[in-house]
Formats: sequence, C-alpha cells, structure tokens
Amino acid sequence: MTVNQRESHRTGRIGWLRAAVLGANDGIVSTASLIVGVAAAHAVRGDVLVAGVAGLVAGAMSMAAGEYVSVSSQADTEQAELARERKELESDGAYELEELATIYVKRGVEPVLAKQVAQQLMNNNALAAHARDELGISDTMSARPVQAALASAASFAVGAAMPLLTVLLAPEPSLVMAVSVTSLIFLALLGILAAWAGGAPILRSTLRVTFWGALAMGLTALVGSLFGTTV
Repeated sequence: MTVNQRESHRTGRIGWLRAAVLGANDGIVSTASLIVGVAAAHAVRGDVLVAGVAGLVAGAMSMAAGEYVSVSSQADTEQAELARERKELESDGAYELEELATIYVKRGVEPVLAKQVAQQLMNNNALAAHARDELGISDTMSARPVQAALASAASFAVGAAMPLLTVLLAPEPSLVMAVSVTSLIFLALLGILAAWAGGAPILRSTLRVTFWGALAMGLTALVGSLFGTTV
C-alpha cells in the first residue's frame, strides 16, 4: 500500500465544501426566517409560499453571483502573482533559487540540503515550486469561481426547499412553530454533515449553525408579530 493510499486528507474539499455549506445554511436560515416573519404577520399559506419561493430564487442567484465575483477576484489575484513570479524566474533564476532555498531553511532544513531540494524542484517545475512554497498557491487550494458559484446556488436552493416543504405539509395555524422547529433540525443535520465531511468537531459545528439560525428566525418572527402586516 502506498503512502497516498494510506492517507486521505480533506483539504481538497475546502473550496466546494465551504461554498456548499454556506449556501445550504443561508438557504435554510434566510428562507425560514422570511417565512416565519411573514407567517407571524398572519399571512395566509399562499402568501407565505409566494414569499418563500421568491426568497429561494433571489437568494440562489445572489449566492451564485456573490461567490462568482468574490472567487473570481481571488483567481485574478492568483494569476497576477503567478505572472509576476514567472517573469522573475525568467529574469533572475539564481536569485529565485536562493529565495526558495531560504524558505526551506526557515522551515528547518539544512542549508546544503535546502539548496539541493530547491534545485531539484525548480528543475522539475520552477513556477509550481514557487507558487506553492512562496505564494501559497496550489492546485488543491486554487480559486475556482464557476465551481463555487454552482455549489452555492444549488446548495442554497436545496436548503431553502426544506422550510418551503414544511409550509406545504404543516397545518396553517402552526406554520411559525413548524417551520422554526423543522428548520432547526435541518440546520443541526447540516452542521453534523459539514463537520463529518471536513473532519471537524461535530458538536461545535452543530451548535454554531443552530444558534444563529434560531436567532435569525426569532428576530424575524418578532418583527412580523409587531407589524402584523401581510405580504
């Protein structure tokens, strides 16, 4: 069995996992909060559904656009840094070799060995070596705008569909309580799933997402009750 077969790390999931968890969490919290606020204002089921569906569509598009723009900015910065590093390698390869070796020395490698390692890595792929060890850019952690946008939009829609399904199934007089309770359950399950996928502590992740979800729904229910208007 090789080393790669024995060890399985989760860093490759960071990009899409972050976008998916953020999207699903926002989908549940924002849609459930909107539904709870409207229902608390004594709206009928049809109006609550219209508000919820509108929130789902608007939220999914907003998440996709926001993720694409922000991650694209990150990708542009990465490409600019790589272009600059490529020019530096072409203009002064000897200095870049010393720079890379110095990085390894600071990490605890003997100077002679550090220079040998730097030389071998630069002979193989100089730009990749400097991107990874000098700039902190790698294939695993690099920005992927389209992937992030699609993951965010899809996960938001899935998350938002949960409280909407509750609106369809729950008795109209108990919509506020039913949506609140089921949404907190969905958030807890999301926290467990995200912690499991990322290898993080399950209890802390679960408490974090349920606390903020409960706070958001509580505040919007209060607003709806105070104003008492329908959509």
